[in-house]
Amino acid sequence: MRKTEQPDTTAGTASGIHIAMILLGIAVTPVLLSSSSLGNQLSHTSLITVVAIGGLILTLLAAITICVGEKARLPTYGIVKYAFGERGAVAINILMAISLFGWIAVTGNMFGHSVHDLFAQHGVELPIPLWVALGCIIFIASTAFGFAVLGKIAQIAVPVIALVLCYILYVATHGQAPALDGVQQMSIGVAVSTVVGTIIVLVATLPDFGSFVHNRKHALIAAGMTFLVAYPLLYWAGATPSALSGQNSLLGAMAVFGAILPAALLLIFACITGNAGNMFQGSLVVSTLLPNIPKWQITLGLGVLAAIVGSMDILTWFIPFLLFLGIATPPVAGIYIADFFLYRQNGYDEKVLSREPQIKFQTFAAWLLGSTIGFMTVNDVITLTTIPSIDSILVACLGYFCLSRMQHKQRLAQ
Repeated sequence: MRKTEQPDTTAGTASGIHIAMILLGIAVTPVLLSSSSLGNQLSHTSLITVVAIGGLILTLLAAITICVGEKARLPTYGIVKYAFGERGAVAINILMAISLFGWIAVTGNMFGHSVHDLFAQHGVELPIPLWVALGCIIFIASTAFGFAVLGKIAQIAVPVIALVLCYILYVATHGQAPALDGVQQMSIGVAVSTVVGTIIVLVATLPDFGSFVHNRKHALIAAGMTFLVAYPLLYWAGATPSALSGQNSLLGAMAVFGAILPAALLLIFACITGNAGNMFQGSLVVSTLLPNIPKWQITLGLGVLAAIVGSMDILTWFIPFLLFLGIATPPVAGIYIADFFLYRQNGYDEKVLSREPQIKFQTFAAWLLGSTIGFMTVNDVITLTTIPSIDSILVACLGYFCLSRMQHKQRLAQ
C-alpha cells in the first residue's frame, strides 16, 4: 500500500493563511490612517495603479524577510546578532524596542480617543485615560498567552474588520457626497512611497512571524496573501471613502455619508488587532534584552507603561519621533538579508557568535549609511528610487555586502 505523504510541518508552528491573518490584523491601523490621506489626492485609476505597484514591491521584500525567519527559526532580534555582533545587536534591539513601545502607546491613545468619542455621542462621558487603560488590558490579554492566542484573536477580528469595511464601502459608494471641484494630484512616486512606507517596518521584522510558519511554502503563501492580495485591497478600500468625499480621514469621510458609527467600530477593532501584534513583537525584542524575565511579565510591564504614556497628549510630538525611528529600521532588513545570502544559507549556528567580533563596526557603518540616505531622500535632499525606505534598504544591503567582503578578504590574507 502506498504511504500517504505527510505535510512538512514543525510542531508549534502555523500555516501561511494563519500568519497572513495576524499580519493583516497588525496592518489595518496604519493602513486606515495612511490610506485616507492618500485617497483624496489621487484619481481612481491612479489609486489602483499605486496600490498594485506598492503591493508588488512589498511582496518581493516580504517573501525574502519571512523566509529568512523560516530558515533561522529566530525572531528578527536574534537574527541581527549575526550581522551586528552579539553586543552590537543590543543597540539595534533597544532602537526597535523603543519604536515598538512607542507605537503601542500611540495606538492605545487612539483606541482611548475612538472609544471615548463613540460613547460620548450616546451621552456616556468617561475619562479618556480610563478607556486607554481598558484598551491596554485587552492588548495584554491578546498577547500574554502567546502566539496561539494572538492567532485566535486575528481569526475572529479580521473577518469582522473585513465585513465592517465592506459595509463602509457600500455606504460610501451608494451615498451622496458634495461634488468635488477636482482631485489634488499626488505624484505616482510619492504615492507608491506612502503605500510602501506605511507598513515597511512590519515587513522588516517579518522574521518574527517567519520563525513560527510551517515551512518555506507556507512562508511564501503568507507573504503573497498578505502583501500581493489583501494589503492592496485593504489600502484601496480605506482610500475610497476619502476619494469620494474629499475628506482626509476615515471618520471625516464617513461623517459626510452619515455613518460614523461603523467607522468608529472599525478603528476600535483595528487598534485591538494592531496593538496585539505590536505587543507580541515588543515582548519578543524586550525578552532579548531581559532574558531572565518571563515574557508574560514583560508583556504586562509594556501594557502598564503604554497605559501611562498613552494617557498623555502624545500624538503631536511622539509620532514624528517614531517616524524618524522608522527610517532607521528598514536598513536593518537590508543588512540581515545581505548577511543571509553571504553567510547563512545553510542555517544560523550559534557557535559562530563566540568566534566573531562582539561588535561589528563595519555593519554599523552600513546601517548608518542606509539610515542617512533614507533621511536624505525623505527630506528631498536626493532622489534614488523615489521610495525612501527602499533606498535605505538597498544602500544598507550594498554597503554591508562591500564592507563585509572586504573585511573577509583581509582576514583570509592574514
